[in-house]
Amino acid sequence: MALNIDRRKFQQLSKLEFKAKQAVEGFITGMHKSPFHGFSVEFAEHRLYNTGESTRHIDWKLYARSEKLFVKRYEEETNLRCHLVIDHSSSMYFPSGVKADSDDLNKLKFSIYASAAMIELFRRQRDAVGLSLFSDTVSLKTKAKSSATHHQFLYNELEGLLNDLDKPSQKKTFTVEALHEIAESIPRRSLVVIFSDMLDNSERSDELFSALQHLKHNKHEVILFHTVDKSKEIDFDFANRPYTFVDMESGDEVKVNPRDVREEYVKGITEFAAELKLKCGQYGIDFVEADINAGFNQILLQYLVKRKKML
Repeated sequence: MALNIDRRKFQQLSKLEFKAKQAVEGFITGMHKSPFHGFSVEFAEHRLYNTGESTRHIDWKLYARSEKLFVKRYEEETNLRCHLVIDHSSSMYFPSGVKADSDDLNKLKFSIYASAAMIELFRRQRDAVGLSLFSDTVSLKTKAKSSATHHQFLYNELEGLLNDLDKPSQKKTFTVEALHEIAESIPRRSLVVIFSDMLDNSERSDELFSALQHLKHNKHEVILFHTVDKSKEIDFDFANRPYTFVDMESGDEVKVNPRDVREEYVKGITEFAAELKLKCGQYGIDFVEADINAGFNQILLQYLVKRKKML
């Protein structure tokens, strides 16, 4: 059977946008085959029917497909303002040596792809989306918009970041200052989605937690995707041989056998993650460990769950 493909439309898509659409389509297909059936494609324009209310707005065509009663929603009921925040400091280039055109992922590439997929979801739901990038400074800060032109601009910015994967610079992370600045730039209630390993140069963790709390101003809802390579950064799963470990921000090197430091390292990183998760819980921030080796569905599902709660 021949497929009717609009080649002009296909050629207009960037590689990143095309992959984002593929990821979302795969996610939606998987949702229809899962216990969450009826929670994906229809989530933007429908809500579940409540017993006793008028049947006037029931979507009977959707009922025929899903065997569930959904009520059509008005557009003003479904729109949100969302802000994506990506940390692109040097530590986010771990594991190093990852290329833009390879299938390998580091923390930054994972964050870029996940954000691109979320932009595609925002587009389908007609949600306004903004993007902020930070490392030692806030390098990009946009308003939340829902136009096709704005979406293309965001994809172009992410493409530029992706194409610079092989040019990591020793940029220290000033998460505290960046989050305060970003919090001040979002004036209206929004959903703020952060991709970061939260490795800040500040020795005072209370300052980092204060910056996270600042994001809750103006009644923002916040999801922190704590972006990690779980096998290497959390489990410290290295072969039993000497390695030279390099600090990606300072360039400092240390040669050591992982076996000799694994217990102490795992204890320290586990305590850090546990404190971060605890503080997020206290501030009403959704904390999600985002393992770069676990795929993008974990990101999209968490977003949908959060979005449903907000509407």
